[in-house]
Amino acid sequence: MPKKKKASKPASAQTKKGKPLWKQFFGFLFSPPVLRLIAALIVAGLIYWFWPDISYWAINTWQGLLELLGIGLLIVAVFLGLLLWIILAGKFSLLSRYWNFWLGGICLAIAAWGIAAFFSPGSGIASRSTLGGETGQSIIGSTDIVGILKMAGLIVLAIIFMAPRWSGRMAVSTAKGTGGLVKRGWQAATTPKPEEPKITIKPDAKPYQIEGPMIKEEVKPPPTITPISPPVPIKTPTAETWGPDRHRPILTIGGWQLPPIDILDRPTEVELSQSDIKERAQLIKDALASYGVEIELGNINVGPTVTQFEVIPGWDYKYKEVKERDKDGSIRARREEMARTRVKVERISSLASDLALVLAVPSIRIEAPIPGKSAVGIEVPNITFGLVNLRSVIESTSFQKIGAKSKLAIALGKGAGGETVAADLARMPHLLVAGATGSGKTACLNSIICSLLVHNTPDDVQFIMIDPKRVELVNFNQLPHLIAPVVVESDKAVMALRWLSLEMDNRYRKFAQVGARNIDGYNKEKHPVDALPYIVVLIDELADLMMTAFDEVERNLCRLAQLARATGIHLIVATQRPSVDVVTGLIKANFPTRISFALTSQVDSRTILDSAGAEKLLGRGDMLYMPTDASKPKRLQGTFVSDAEIDRLVNFWGNQPKPETAPVKFEDMAQPTTSEKSADDSLLDAARQLAQEHKEISASFLQRRLRIGYPRAARLFDQLQEEGYGKKATDQPPPDITPH
Repeated sequence: MPKKKKASKPASAQTKKGKPLWKQFFGFLFSPPVLRLIAALIVAGLIYWFWPDISYWAINTWQGLLELLGIGLLIVAVFLGLLLWIILAGKFSLLSRYWNFWLGGICLAIAAWGIAAFFSPGSGIASRSTLGGETGQSIIGSTDIVGILKMAGLIVLAIIFMAPRWSGRMAVSTAKGTGGLVKRGWQAATTPKPEEPKITIKPDAKPYQIEGPMIKEEVKPPPTITPISPPVPIKTPTAETWGPDRHRPILTIGGWQLPPIDILDRPTEVELSQSDIKERAQLIKDALASYGVEIELGNINVGPTVTQFEVIPGWDYKYKEVKERDKDGSIRARREEMARTRVKVERISSLASDLALVLAVPSIRIEAPIPGKSAVGIEVPNITFGLVNLRSVIESTSFQKIGAKSKLAIALGKGAGGETVAADLARMPHLLVAGATGSGKTACLNSIICSLLVHNTPDDVQFIMIDPKRVELVNFNQLPHLIAPVVVESDKAVMALRWLSLEMDNRYRKFAQVGARNIDGYNKEKHPVDALPYIVVLIDELADLMMTAFDEVERNLCRLAQLARATGIHLIVATQRPSVDVVTGLIKANFPTRISFALTSQVDSRTILDSAGAEKLLGRGDMLYMPTDASKPKRLQGTFVSDAEIDRLVNFWGNQPKPETAPVKFEDMAQPTTSEKSADDSLLDAARQLAQEHKEISASFLQRRLRIGYPRAARLFDQLQEEGYGKKATDQPPPDITPH
């Protein structure tokens, strides 16, 4: 029979028996705590045994380090401590992100090390060396002026590394100041002294005359000559009123003096914090990411009123789950990209209100896409608003290019990215401006007028200003450019439009005589004195005129807008109520260029611009500019002209001698012109025949029989009454249900 195996003892029984004593002793002896204690005792014994040698070496080494490094020992210790902390903490991004501060700090540390080498301690361990040690002495090289210049250069280099933008601005301002001093010194050295004036006294002359350059002091006549009458001073603008530069004005062929640019105030710019702008950009990116919209930030264009953040749409990815079996036989799932599509622009545009909430602003405007770029523009209002000075736009390159080609260059403002925007009124050719009260509409008209006054004389441009409100344009009454004083009565404004229609017809007759197509071709064949001036018509409130005489105002405005461009007549019409009964379809069709300031509703925005957006503007000159060659409006901050600038400009032109020309009297145009009467000649004969056939007629009778509207029938009835036909009836106008 097979032998039975003995049952093995359980593990618990073996542990209870325990290990031998010698194994337990050596296990305790070589345990980690006992080994550490033995090592500490050995080290302490060795230090005690060799303490004299160790103390001698430490004292000599400390003294050697102080003689070698000096105070730089502390600098090296701090630097090594920072480097060790970066390595242990794993914050290596601090070295790459703030590399300029590290380089600047190293330069400052070396400069401080070298400066310490100029001083020596009175007593102590390192009394035989300087505070900078031998290393500091090697840095400065010598303790004379050369060493001081080296340290100054290191400090300047550190400042350049740590504050590059501030250093650049300081260098540019210093260079400009030095150049200005050199220029003024050179002009003072090369400018010849003015000759003494020659006094010429004529026996038959009443006042004495001064020949030679104009001087400030008054020249008294000789005591032996008694003038018959005191000299009459000529009212010409003096150089003291032009500005600090005192540039002399330009004299034109017609004897007029153009105002210098110093008559306008210098621009003042408002700088925004770069940290705030970057923080807003990051908020936009995080907010869109939280809604599942992946984007990339592009350029950031800072404007005077809004900042435009360029956003590049990202991708939407589609994945599928793929299950695979690995080597061990287990099933693992992985995601595989199937397709990707661009993020739709509508998804970004629909989040405008959410972005405004995140950025804590009243409203934002999204331009999708930006013309000429594959990006979406998010326009966020700035924390502080800046004004766009008229002089800054006039001195810009864009305005100068247009001014070199056309006399009707006007300054509009600056875009969302800070770029200056100017336009040519001759190419518009007519401008329609709309905006609520206080949105900057009148300031825009003042800027346009001042833009034309700076570069044009009364021989070049003339104005007709219509101001039913009586308070906006009356400040320009002293201008010699005005054909007639500012029109403030609605009835007289209608007569002014009639006069313009006749003037347009007369100019076309002159063009036909010389075979010219437009005003430019006509003026080329004429002497500058006989050239025809441009006429700019400004209407500050169209709604009041439309309420006074709807039919005649609309007809004259549309006729002028259709035909007057070639004759040099251009219209600028403004209104604060852009409703369909004021800005009719005919007026909109003939005014392709439009400007809209802040409006109260989206309906008004669609009336003036055919699109929404004007209801989200911020006011105070924030506007949408719709040129003829653009498919959608462009956002601008309009130019601003102060009352003091307008007064200086008006006084400059008003103080110049004016030619003796009689102003145009619009009252002579009280009766309608022949061309206006001839419009109803075809129906007037039919109305006369009806009047002969019937004893009594009325306006409603003519409306029914001739199948015309009531206003036209009433005009025909009035003409028949003047000719003695019919009998006046007291009937009320029925509703106009007959088509025209």
